[in-house]
Amino acid sequence: MKCPYCGSDENKVIDSRIVKEGKAIRRRRECLKCGKRFTTYEYIEKSPVMVIKRDGRREPFDRAKLLNGIITACHKRPVPREKIEELVDEIESVISDLGKLEVPSREIGEEVIKRLKFIDEVSYVRFASVYRDFKDKNEFFEELKKLMNKE
Repeated sequence: MKCPYCGSDENKVIDSRIVKEGKAIRRRRECLKCGKRFTTYEYIEKSPVMVIKRDGRREPFDRAKLLNGIITACHKRPVPREKIEELVDEIESVISDLGKLEVPSREIGEEVIKRLKFIDEVSYVRFASVYRDFKDKNEFFEELKKLMNKE
């Protein structure tokens, strides 16, 4: 494991904990060269789930891509990073529990939207506007009306 600060591959594990309901191990490491500490996670390697895009292309599920999309939707909103990580964990778990080798991107997007609505409504609308690809302001306003009627 290379140090993200200096690139040295000499480090020691100073703490290990089981996290994410036993699905991962969190390790705190200390670089023996620069002395800085960093965290790594160890997961069970699974068969990659392929995501079927709108245009029919297939690509491997990418946790980082999902995480970045949600972070973008939550930009400058009062949503803690831990809550976003938790949301991504939930979505990953749903995908895994489906037991499918291929999952349409729309299913993943709908899972995000369903959960994000309860975390932060502005982030929800941001994500939905990109994911659902609103064609004009009327579609956007219709989504806002639905949200406002549920209050």
